[in-house]
Amino acid sequence: MAKFKLDETDHQILDMLIENTRTPFTDIAKKLLISAGTVHVRVKKMEEAGIIIGSSLTLDYKKLGYAFIAYVGVFLQNTSQTKFVLERINEIPFVTVAHVTTGKFNVFCKIRARNTQHAKEIIFQLDDIEGVYRTETMISMEESINDKKRLMHSIFKEM
Repeated sequence: MAKFKLDETDHQILDMLIENTRTPFTDIAKKLLISAGTVHVRVKKMEEAGIIIGSSLTLDYKKLGYAFIAYVGVFLQNTSQTKFVLERINEIPFVTVAHVTTGKFNVFCKIRARNTQHAKEIIFQLDDIEGVYRTETMISMEESINDKKRLMHSIFKEM
C-alpha cells in the first residue's frame, strides 16, 4: 500500500480530533475555514489508509473510584507460556494494558484499582496464573505526562 501523504490541513484535523474525538466536523470546518464535506472526506481517507483507527473515549477513573495505578512486571517460567498467560491476564478486567517485553520482564502490565487492598488482590490473581514464576510491582505516585499530541506533532515535523 502506498504511503498516505498528510498535509497541514490533515494535521490540524487530527489535532482537533485528538483533543476531542466528538468534535463535530462542522466545528472543525469552521475553525479551518473549509467545508464540513472536506473534513468528512479527509477523515474518511485517513481511516481508509489506517491512520485513524476508530475513536476512543477518555474516562476519569479517579471519579469512578479507580485512582490507584500500579505497574506489574510478570516473570514467566517459560516464554512458551506467553500466549496462555496473556489469555488469563485478559480475563482480569483491572489489568488495562499488557505488553510482551524484552529485558527484565516477560510481560508488563498496568492495573487500575480502588485502593491498595484491591491492588493486592489483583496482583495475587496475576501471581496465581499457571506459568507465572513471580511478579514485581511498582506503584504510580502520579501520572505526570499523558500527552497524545506531543508525539503526533513530532511525527508531523519529520514528514
